[in-house]
Amino acid sequence: MAVSPELEGLRRIAPSRFVSFSFPNPFLGHASDPYGDGGGSGGAGERLRVAVLDSPLPSPPVPGTAAMLVPAGRHRDWIFSTRAGHLHLLLSIQYSRLILVGPELYVPSPRVIPCIARPDPDPAHARLRPLLLALCPIAAFRDNAVPDVPLLTFQDDLLLLSPVKFVAGPVVGEMVVEDVAIDNAPGPAELHRRLRFKRMPCLVQTQVRLCRSPAAAAAASSSLVETLKGSGGFLQPDVGGSLVQPYLQAMVAGLAVIAPSIEESIQSGVRPRCLCAGVGGGSLPMSIRVGLQFNVLGVEADSVVLDVARNHFGLVEDEFLHVHVGDAIQMIEAQPEIKFSAVMVDLDSSDAMCGVSAPPLEVIHGSILLAARTILDQHGVLILNVIPPPADGSVYKGLIDVLRQVFSELYEIDVGNGENFVLTATVSPIETALADNSGHFLTELRKLAGDFLEHIRKI
Repeated sequence: MAVSPELEGLRRIAPSRFVSFSFPNPFLGHASDPYGDGGGSGGAGERLRVAVLDSPLPSPPVPGTAAMLVPAGRHRDWIFSTRAGHLHLLLSIQYSRLILVGPELYVPSPRVIPCIARPDPDPAHARLRPLLLALCPIAAFRDNAVPDVPLLTFQDDLLLLSPVKFVAGPVVGEMVVEDVAIDNAPGPAELHRRLRFKRMPCLVQTQVRLCRSPAAAAAASSSLVETLKGSGGFLQPDVGGSLVQPYLQAMVAGLAVIAPSIEESIQSGVRPRCLCAGVGGGSLPMSIRVGLQFNVLGVEADSVVLDVARNHFGLVEDEFLHVHVGDAIQMIEAQPEIKFSAVMVDLDSSDAMCGVSAPPLEVIHGSILLAARTILDQHGVLILNVIPPPADGSVYKGLIDVLRQVFSELYEIDVGNGENFVLTATVSPIETALADNSGHFLTELRKLAGDFLEHIRKI
């Protein structure tokens, strides 16, 4: 039987190579079928999509291969259907090759997707094993050994997933607004709204809680599925409420290092100013404006993202919250005459092939950091959301080194999710110990930041 050159090439690891092809469904009529009606997808059909990605990292002499069944109903989710999502999954495990197996992308998904965990061990593994072994590189069979190809399980905190709207922006490209039911055990499930970009599908750009509208309250007996099916009229974003995403809580906590200065400003009747570089769905600027009484300027590169924030996430502009379409880095470099108490940078890299990372590498340049210091007032802070590139651990250390050269003091919060760190750099030395700070501002700050105030560490 003739084999295509692409598949023949899989006999060896080639960094960053991505191949996808159609393959006869080995589960048809079998009890182990992960895509039967019970799996929530309505069946996968006669053929499956098989996608193979090799790691961009150096491969060991005996490269390991792993596989994953795409969760039922989520085969069109960009996490599993794009190279960028596939890469994130691969970089999160210690293997040289990851094989994804799921329905073809033309197979429809249900309106509300139940996120059902696969059993462990998975009975589907045995029927996939011949295919998985055939897709292992020759080096995996060293000394005539038969390699073990584990069937990994994708797990997140979702119970239900319902896409609300797909749109495309001129800068970030395609994006999706989706309503989800979050597993909050042992408490009741929570309903959230999320924003994700196709270029980095594993990164949730914005996430807010949803509250029931009066119409939904009257139908409180509705199931979660029925509520999500009618989410357009039943659910509303919890505007200005507590921050859902832990890294945003940590970013807000960074303001604690200048709490005395902010307290003094508020008591004198002057609202502190904050520049938010990156708006997304608007939950950070809205929370700072509503919860902390700041005067906020948000800068977002994509006008469509701002439209989504207004229409789906409750972003409301007023005299103390303004948003501007433009390049936040260029704005900082342009040296606006306004001085800020805080500059918060929540920008991710646009290079999806490097994996999820933040901020963009150009932010690390000393000239940009110096420009950021210049637009801060005497007691100001620069607060950065940092996701170190998974393939290069030196970037985080390099950022810290440059910040130390430009700013007076540096503080770190480990968000604790294995990805995010928040760095807070001060223009001036901090004279008051954080533990000694008290006052109305810190009281309100704790409502937004949770216990992250206790995790601030000077470095």
